[in-house]
Amino acid sequence: MSNARTLLVDDDADLLRLMSIRMRSAGYEVNAVESAEKAIARMSVIRPDVVITDLRMDGMDGMALFDVIHEMHPSLPVIILTAHGTIPEAVDATKKGVFSFLSKPFDGKQLIEEVGRALSVTGGGTVGRQKDDVKEEKGEWRKAIVTRSPIMDDILSQVRLIAQENISVFINGDSGTGKELIADAIHKASPRHDKPFVAINCSAIPEALLESELFGHRKGSFTGAIKDHKGLFEAAHGGTILLDEIGDMPSQLQAKLLRVLQENTIRPVGGNANIDIDVRVISATHKDLEKAMADGEFRQDLYYRLNVVSIDLPPLSQRREDIPLLVQHFLNIINKSSQKEITAFSSDAMELLIAAPWPGNIRHLYNVVERVAILSPTPIIPESLVLKALNNPTQQILSYADAKARFEREYLCQLLQMTSGKVSQAARLAKRNRTEFYRLLGRHNIDPALFKLNSKQDLDTE
Repeated sequence: MSNARTLLVDDDADLLRLMSIRMRSAGYEVNAVESAEKAIARMSVIRPDVVITDLRMDGMDGMALFDVIHEMHPSLPVIILTAHGTIPEAVDATKKGVFSFLSKPFDGKQLIEEVGRALSVTGGGTVGRQKDDVKEEKGEWRKAIVTRSPIMDDILSQVRLIAQENISVFINGDSGTGKELIADAIHKASPRHDKPFVAINCSAIPEALLESELFGHRKGSFTGAIKDHKGLFEAAHGGTILLDEIGDMPSQLQAKLLRVLQENTIRPVGGNANIDIDVRVISATHKDLEKAMADGEFRQDLYYRLNVVSIDLPPLSQRREDIPLLVQHFLNIINKSSQKEITAFSSDAMELLIAAPWPGNIRHLYNVVERVAILSPTPIIPESLVLKALNNPTQQILSYADAKARFEREYLCQLLQMTSGKVSQAARLAKRNRTEFYRLLGRHNIDPALFKLNSKQDLDTE
């Protein structure tokens, strides 16, 4: 069973040790530090499921620590302990987002209960859960999302909380960042998980057909409508619909969608009666809708209907620690579908993948992995194949010694090019004596004769 990770912060060594014993006895993984500053440093190494901190500490206090944590990980629950607690302090702390506020001396059982309550809200850990809850917590709702990134962990914590509320969600992210996967995770973690999840790309369907696809049509309503057609909103009744690339929806249809969201009814094209629907709407786009609204291309009232709560997905370049994990995941998929037996990328090839810019994000990474896996003649994919597949590979950061050597070599070649291989003249331009200049040429294996206008001239004819 995967235990929840707790971070304990207290400058009282004895109390810190006592809390550690109690938390471990309850089955939790414990990380204990004696200052807020050390807690912040530890946060960069581990990703706790809950933080328990003293309020009064030397240096940064518990509320200041909470402010930092809340900025880094908004959904991470923080429990504050204090021997100096007052009702106003507790009220202020909980208003700011502190999960709970316990006064010392606290009852150990009460603390364990508070931790369990925090985890039940955020979905962290599996301690004290029923069998079905443990199965769900192992990742059934997020199974398709491959990540070890702290950024994505925070987003998934938000997803778990958002999923419980029947509100519209707006997902913003570049193409290929996994917006549909996040929408599907919201659906699977929600009370609607046993109902349909329907996704439609608003930019992939011609404007003339989009209304019919969304709301359906009646037989004879237009040329080619040879029978009644149930739209995607009706097909998603009781469940969730994802309107991907909502920024590309035509303005006329935006008005009709707004009415659907306001009235929870649809009217098929050519129909004369409304149909009640119960659908959760998730929308997504890679476009800047703030700019689109300013330009009059997207309705402001619709935007605020869709964007009750928003999720911003990072580009792959901000979660590079996920690249090796994603690559192996993609290799497993490709091996199954192509009968290949590719086991891994060479270390140099993997370094190239990690350093690449990935303008197309995860979808781009998959395409490159698929291409090189198909072309690779060996189980280990070499660097050369990755270089070709990337087309414009990232320029790697050179070490100081390599950068210096490159500059010297290019500088010397430039001087010899300017002087047609005349070493004495090149040395004078470089303000170096002839002997030292020859030594520099030798260090970089540069032959001045290659730069002479007439290759039959002597090595130096100045």
